[in-house]
Amino acid sequence: MAMAGADNLHSRLVFWLKIVLPLAALGLLATLFLFGRPVRPEDAIPYASTDITDRVKQPRVTSPVFASMTQDGAALTITAAEARPGTSGTDNAGQAQSVLAKMDMPDGSTAQITAPQMQMERASQRAVLTGGVKIVTSNGYTATMPGLSVATIQTDVTSLGPVDAIGPPGKLHAQAMHLGVSPSGGYQLDFTGGVTLVYLPKGGL
Repeated sequence: MAMAGADNLHSRLVFWLKIVLPLAALGLLATLFLFGRPVRPEDAIPYASTDITDRVKQPRVTSPVFASMTQDGAALTITAAEARPGTSGTDNAGQAQSVLAKMDMPDGSTAQITAPQMQMERASQRAVLTGGVKIVTSNGYTATMPGLSVATIQTDVTSLGPVDAIGPPGKLHAQAMHLGVSPSGGYQLDFTGGVTLVYLPKGGL
């Protein structure tokens, strides 16, 4: 009899659990719907802030790299935060933002150039950097200027506007600066046009 009573108790317990557990589950689901945080469609895709229409109208490339070898054997590498293609039928081959250019010459010397903007010109095959340009050379010169024109087929760098520089001789100011191949076959950095030099002894910079 005790065994039969236990079986009846177990049967009744199973019977009620089959009813109570589904009801409890429904109650939990109802609680989620009643008290859950409201769904905001704008939060569903956190990375959907990019305007696709704008990307189609104005295509751009993130972190582009342009590399070439000049006729005199210098390696030119230009990187940027963003670049956009130029306008068809014009001399504008493209624009770039936050530009870093590096020139590695065959003689081992280097020049590193930074600028906020750059435009590539088709006809002259030059990169025109603007917005305040800074050049740091491996032979100890640091120069700043409003703009700079850099040839992509040969070592030919020309300032656009006056130049302020610090180098081994001291501080100097000039109306123009040019970096190119010298007649002897090496590389030559020239400052021209009303050059003023403040001599600073070694260690006085």
